[in-house]
Amino acid sequence: MPPDMIWRIDDFQIDPSRPLYEQFVEQIRAMIAKGKLAPGTRLPSVRETASSLRVNPTTIMKTYQELERQSLLVTYRGQGTFVTNEEAAITRSRRELARSAVARLEELAQSIGLTLEQFIALAKEED
Repeated sequence: MPPDMIWRIDDFQIDPSRPLYEQFVEQIRAMIAKGKLAPGTRLPSVRETASSLRVNPTTIMKTYQELERQSLLVTYRGQGTFVTNEEAAITRSRRELARSAVARLEELAQSIGLTLEQFIALAKEED
């Protein structure tokens, strides 16, 4: 994302039943994992993001802080907030996302009486 890009609410899928900051954390984390936000990319400021998404700046500040806690963002005073250049942090995040997806898939398989392996084999079968 070029530094002059401003996010729009359309860039995010919002579920009104869940806290906004959690959704922003998940979706920005996914953007980083997919490479849509490359290492070193400068993110819009808290104020710019809050204004463009029409949310409280505290929501965005909390989002950025959580992503910093996960080592996915780095803030440099006076320069802005950037996607980390630390590949290990990005790889760790990808692994966590993959494990979470597999766990959800395993739950779904069990709900219809299959093991994960059976579920995958069934999905790969051709008609």
